[in-house]
Amino acid sequence: MNRKKKIIEGYWLLFSDLLCIVIAYVAAILLRYGKFTRVQEPEVHALMCVFFLLFCTMYSFLLDWNRSFLERGVFVEFVAVFKFNLFMVVAAAGALFMIQRGAAFSRLVWGYFAVFNMILVWLVRLMMKRILRVYLTSESNLVKIMVITKDNVMNQTVSQLKEKLDLNYEIVALACVDADRKGVVVDGVKVTADGGDVLTMARQMALDEAFVNLPDMNKKYVKNMIYELESMGVVCHYNIDIIEGGQREITVDSFAGYTVVSYSMNHYDYRRMTIKRIMDILGGFVGILITAVVTPFVAAAIKLDSPGPVFFAQTRIGKNGRRFQIYKFRSMYLDAEERKKELEADNEMQGLMFKMENDPRITKVGRFIRKTSIDELPQFLNILRGDMSLVGTRPPTEDEFEQYNAHYRRRISMTPGLTGLWQISGRSDISDFDEVVRLDLEYIDNWSVGLDLKILFKTVGAVLKGRGSK
Repeated sequence: MNRKKKIIEGYWLLFSDLLCIVIAYVAAILLRYGKFTRVQEPEVHALMCVFFLLFCTMYSFLLDWNRSFLERGVFVEFVAVFKFNLFMVVAAAGALFMIQRGAAFSRLVWGYFAVFNMILVWLVRLMMKRILRVYLTSESNLVKIMVITKDNVMNQTVSQLKEKLDLNYEIVALACVDADRKGVVVDGVKVTADGGDVLTMARQMALDEAFVNLPDMNKKYVKNMIYELESMGVVCHYNIDIIEGGQREITVDSFAGYTVVSYSMNHYDYRRMTIKRIMDILGGFVGILITAVVTPFVAAAIKLDSPGPVFFAQTRIGKNGRRFQIYKFRSMYLDAEERKKELEADNEMQGLMFKMENDPRITKVGRFIRKTSIDELPQFLNILRGDMSLVGTRPPTEDEFEQYNAHYRRRISMTPGLTGLWQISGRSDISDFDEVVRLDLEYIDNWSVGLDLKILFKTVGAVLKGRGSK
């Protein structure tokens, strides 16, 4: 996305959203009270307006919900606006509850504002969508670009550019440097230059940018072409894609004084990762409080059932191979690790994990706390420390990790979690390690804050239904 379009979508939409909130809130106040002088508890109502404005600003920058704004249809835009208003009203309710001023805030103002703001924001956004499309595609704002490529990749290059370029780009020239294709029309674009006159044409035409896709071309020839285009003041985009397919994110940056191209299967926006970490810290504190309450009772039951410590610690593999100590309430006898070797023949899991339906190493109390997932409560300490997250992939043992191939290892490219897709999909019923890997990679490839919230809600349901670990 070019810089101008990004600024417009980000800041202008934020400004319009803030303005809509003020208008909708004023309309709700006037509809409820008639005059501002009749407002009861005016300081509370003023505080809530400020809260709405702050929430809108944080929601816009942290969740980046304006991304792909111009590409969204009418219904998709309505759904996005509905979610925004729903989260804002729910957050406001939580804020009022925290400051214990809920009774002072008018319920009618609340309802009027929610309806007015949702309709107003939606209509204003539809109007801005049309205005921005006209503005960005006007002659003065169009970015004129020349495509310079080779015969064997020309069709694919033009097709991909026309499909994925922002709407304020216009391909004004097409050059084929290794064959005489002048006059040929490719996806609506005519070839107007070859390798001999491409730079001459670039000098004589209205041109803002150039896209150079010359795979396997002589390096000296390419360097000279880029230098000449740069000397003209033309922004030059050179395709350095040496790995086709698979990669999710490619960035060009400076690394220890070198200009490098960085390839990554996954790239997560720091704002969303900040939200995820805040959720982990808040959830970790709540979990630690719950753990503190139940520990005396669980500890007594474990001690009465079998000799040994209350807590169990084991080395697990965290993000990108980092070792950490995971904590649980002990659910097995003390000789569990030694007896595991004797039971390998009875393993019901295909692959690198070990699982038995009626594992003789599990104590009576252990079966109960595993069934209810109580045994995992001490892991909230791991979450607070940053070793784990509320939602993530399953943390493997050292034995499993030592047998990983490249495909398996990618599942630890994200911080492991207390719960994940593998749990809400019925982890007790999964009998193939490759299925666990598939679920973990599905989570990694599709991660979002919304997915984490969905998994957390489904996890609560799974635990309440007794679908814990066996």
